[in-house]
Amino acid sequence: MSPRVGRVERTTKETSVLVEINLDGTGKVDVATGVGFYDHMLDQLGRHGLFDLTVKTEGDLHIDSHHTIEDTALALGAAFKQALGDKVGIYRFGNCTVPLDESLAQVTVDLSGRPYLVHTEPEKMAPMIGEYDTTMTRHILESFVAQAQIALHVHVPYGRNAHHIVECQFKALARALRYAAEHDPRAAGILPSTKGAL
Repeated sequence: MSPRVGRVERTTKETSVLVEINLDGTGKVDVATGVGFYDHMLDQLGRHGLFDLTVKTEGDLHIDSHHTIEDTALALGAAFKQALGDKVGIYRFGNCTVPLDESLAQVTVDLSGRPYLVHTEPEKMAPMIGEYDTTMTRHILESFVAQAQIALHVHVPYGRNAHHIVECQFKALARALRYAAEHDPRAAGILPSTKGAL
């Protein structure tokens, strides 16, 4: 079986991003975006998804972290789509529920070829976690979904601590993506779609 890898370089006047991902890895992660908490979340994504993940981003952090976070998520989504290839033989659907102390995240994914995001999390969260704007979590998911071309439902029904609320989302996302992208031994050579296309 050929390794399922993706590599995307994205350069604009605001950022320079390199993302490499191996969907059949062991969770080896090398991430540096200049936004500490975001690095921590991408580390969760690689380790819990068992994806080998390299992310190197240089952005206009003297303005704020928005462009850096957004462009990294866009490149990550594009690399994930590239790595998926033709999707033959995969499970396609995945879901995972992850608790983190008082917080709970429920994530369901369909590697459908159609981008769609449903995202809910508790209101009145702390606005910042270090240099990370907590309103960016939804935007990260929007950007990732747009480029990966997947349907993603993320629901956090409760939680108090902003760090926990965001982190359990990334952990659950990692697991759901891992399960959806894995090869189904009963469906070798079969595209998981009655339409004949994903």
